[in-house]
Amino acid sequence: MSDAGRSVALAGDEPPGYGDVWRSVEDVEGWMTHEQGRALYEAARACPAGGRIVEIGSFRGRSTIVLAAAAGPGVEVIAIDPHAGNDRGPRELDGFADEASDDFTTFHANLQRAGVAGRVTHLREPSHVALGHVEGAIDVLYVDGAHRYGPASADIRDWSARVRDGGELLIHGAFSSVGVTGAIAGNLLLGRRFCYVRKVRSLASYRADLPAGWGARVGNALRQVAQLPWFVRNLALKLALTFGLGTLLARTGRAAPEWPY
Repeated sequence: MSDAGRSVALAGDEPPGYGDVWRSVEDVEGWMTHEQGRALYEAARACPAGGRIVEIGSFRGRSTIVLAAAAGPGVEVIAIDPHAGNDRGPRELDGFADEASDDFTTFHANLQRAGVAGRVTHLREPSHVALGHVEGAIDVLYVDGAHRYGPASADIRDWSARVRDGGELLIHGAFSSVGVTGAIAGNLLLGRRFCYVRKVRSLASYRADLPAGWGARVGNALRQVAQLPWFVRNLALKLALTFGLGTLLARTGRAAPEWPY
């Protein structure tokens, strides 16, 4: 389906069951929006029977629940998160060891409450370690781990190599986080395999079906480069919020814009 067709599909009726699933995760702490959750839900629903979904970065389970709830019979759902207190979320890169234990406990409690705990295998280890513990091809890969360039690049490079032909790769923080955007530029911009499909705010979707040839690669690169103005806008907003825009607006009785994600 073309990008335009996918945009129309996004604006139409929600896929069956998604409304109930979203209501079940609205109170789960996390940074995934309603529209991004829908994109994950659709990707998981399309995973073939007996396939595999891998999530890198689960936090407290908002996206994990959506993926597991949408997955069909026999689909394996693997959630990878060390719950170590680092790379915990926006502006929470290090120093959250005290919160890590609570994140882990809350993650499993949320899965249990949503009725999907039995469908999810949780690997409490860094993604580069988990890579050696997950065997076989991946049908849907969702990358939302560390947003710094080094680990984000490693996640995209090493884990996407395991995505089967025609499989889907989704990346959170795309064209918003500096590290993730740099990792995309280094691994996917002129890549030979993954075709850029669409973006839902900072959730970018790729499919492992890029046609051969430089024409396809250049066109694919241009579709990604076209997202850079939105990236620059997000950087400007983050800088403004970091240097006190929220405080300034609060003093004038106006609400500050949310951190872009």
